[in-house]
Amino acid sequence: MDEKPELGERFTAAVGFAREKHHGDVRRCTRIPYLSHLLAVASLAIEDAASDPQLDDRFEDIAMAAVLHDVVEDTPVSVSEVADRFGPEVARIVKACSDAESTPKPPWRERKEAYIEHLEEADQAVLCVALADKRHNARCIVNDAAELGPEFWKRFNAGPDEQIWYYSAVAEVLTRRRRGPAADELRRTVDRLCDLARAHLA
Repeated sequence: MDEKPELGERFTAAVGFAREKHHGDVRRCTRIPYLSHLLAVASLAIEDAASDPQLDDRFEDIAMAAVLHDVVEDTPVSVSEVADRFGPEVARIVKACSDAESTPKPPWRERKEAYIEHLEEADQAVLCVALADKRHNARCIVNDAAELGPEFWKRFNAGPDEQIWYYSAVAEVLTRRRRGPAADELRRTVDRLCDLARAHLA
């Protein structure tokens, strides 16, 4: 019988670390604890990785990196601290999924262009986590934009026109470099996101 992927104490520790470091953080302009996003991304990445024979040997590291994917970008935690606590592979994926490691962050467009360029060279473990992150973010944007209307876009540093550019570019790379149902879902969600954004620009 083939050995089945399992999530053990290392994953539990990563969830606890993420909860501690993001304590008090909420989703933008909501009362939703930020941990909800991290757990949603981990869930999507777990489903994707567990279905991919290429990623079997890195399954738990991918799950841990997914729940920690914003800890370097959005908290004082360093890549070296992630490596010390959770190992070099988790730290490598987290670093690759971060578009900034310094404060203040570089300008939004500059960061996003560099991130998209980096995805062109990323391996499948990194793409798996990045895809899960963008799937959840795009879903949330579509749901909130549909409910709140044009006022929704004021939540962001970049307006709807910039969001159209960014999510379209990310979806193009991910659907090309990590083909499958998860990427197809992202493409459909981003198409809806762009439709809403264009309607609100009109």
